[in-house]
Amino acid sequence: MTTPSRRHVLGATGVAAAGAATGAVAGAGAGWAAGRSSGGDASGTPGAGTVGASTLDAAVPFRGTHQAGIVTPAQDRLHFVALDVVTKDRDELARMLQEWTRAAERMTAGAEASPGGLVGGGPYRAPADTGEAYGLAASGLTITIGYGPSLFDDRFGLAHRRPEGLRDLPAFRGDALDPRRSGGDLCIQACANDPQVAVHAVRNLVRLGFGVVSVRWSQLGFGRTSSTSTTQATPRNMFGFKDGTANIKAEEADALTEHVWVAPGDEPGTASTGGAWMAGGSYLVARRIRMHIEVWDRSTLQDQEDTIGRDKKDGAPLGQSGEHAEPDFARAGPDGAPAIPLASHVRLAHPSNLGGVRILRRGYNFTDGTDGVGHLDAGLFFIAFVRDVQKQFVPMQRALAAKDALNEYVEHTGSAVFACPPGLKDGEHWGQALFA
Repeated sequence: MTTPSRRHVLGATGVAAAGAATGAVAGAGAGWAAGRSSGGDASGTPGAGTVGASTLDAAVPFRGTHQAGIVTPAQDRLHFVALDVVTKDRDELARMLQEWTRAAERMTAGAEASPGGLVGGGPYRAPADTGEAYGLAASGLTITIGYGPSLFDDRFGLAHRRPEGLRDLPAFRGDALDPRRSGGDLCIQACANDPQVAVHAVRNLVRLGFGVVSVRWSQLGFGRTSSTSTTQATPRNMFGFKDGTANIKAEEADALTEHVWVAPGDEPGTASTGGAWMAGGSYLVARRIRMHIEVWDRSTLQDQEDTIGRDKKDGAPLGQSGEHAEPDFARAGPDGAPAIPLASHVRLAHPSNLGGVRILRRGYNFTDGTDGVGHLDAGLFFIAFVRDVQKQFVPMQRALAAKDALNEYVEHTGSAVFACPPGLKDGEHWGQALFA
């Protein structure tokens, strides 16, 4: 006997059946496991290939103190989108954010974006769910929202609500930013272990926002380039090196408090003025970093390891053993020079060289075809969550931009910063605190 997935259960008999299940979705979390199915017919009947749920299929709770998708164990796939608000109506924007909340909560629980969304509206209405994730499990989907600096102009009366920490990034040495891949009023970060589930989430939120928002740019990512939990092994980036070895982990509560979560006293203001609503949230920095794969692939192993400052096979700091060994920057190599070169990425990005600065990284690899002249357009879609952009990311990037040997092989082509508000309590919705 097979067990239908949540998307099948909630869409099985149209509006009536899905409506009855809506209350269950509102309280759904990791406890309601979803199975993966080979498909179903137009009436919502599950296919015969349904299998039991796995950890990768399970749902992640949507509500909590902090938004999911930050310290959640990093999933394998990403769809990130930045949007411009095209309406001039403040109430219309607020209503859209409320609709997004309902749809996001349903989709992260493994349901359709709207009750009976696939076929429940009947033959003469556009479906309320696009359907490509119907029959698929929740796949660990998380949906994280952020507000860009440009949202706080004079269009919606939000200028007095802009957090002090939300400012456009300064220009960095070597930037080659494309404005078509930078900025945005809003962002949606959808992460899942199934790429179709992540794409479905973004697609349906964008559909719900038609006439209110339009896509400014988007990025697909695969193969996470950081671990956000001690339960995860360190992944590799497109250069073949382990990436994010020293990343902040979900289990490091004190480090998260110090470096990731905005504290109540960080932002001045009250419940109706200033950025006090950001307490418990975090700032997201996104950088699209193109890697010059062809040049790197012709470089010697010695040059690659000196550039990174780590052994390519096991990730150990040069001259040491074990990936997680603390880098010894005073150690000399056989030739008397520092074993970890002065311009290596590891040395320059290490907290000991940045006044103790740490960040939580949550990036992904990407390949976007070619550049038109025979080279891969591939690299790292860097995502970091920080408590204070100006005190953490900016000094780190300035140090890297000035001296990092890795700059010979990379260029930054896109950039954005967003304020990700805290998580939601029961009954709350996105934008509620912002528009209060």
